[in-house]
Amino acid sequence: GIIGKTKFCYDIWGDAVNMASRMESTGKPGSTQVTPMVYALLSDRYTFKPREKVKVKGKGVMTTYIHVRTEEGTPAPPLIS
Repeated sequence: GIIGKTKFCYDIWGDAVNMASRMESTGKPGSTQVTPMVYALLSDRYTFKPREKVKVKGKGVMTTYIHVRTEEGTPAPPLIS
């Protein structure tokens, strides 16, 4: 959406933004948690491990996935390049 009359500011919202916020707020520190949809799209290129079921506000209980680091202490490759 566009906010303002003389200086335009742009804002985004919707389910994708809400889910990204939920993944961040229910995730584990230092890790990237993703939804089943993201897992399905990226699992052939990246390694994930399923996490215990997580209660996601507005969605209920769902299985999420954690992006696995390649070696202990080595940062995981970026999900988007």
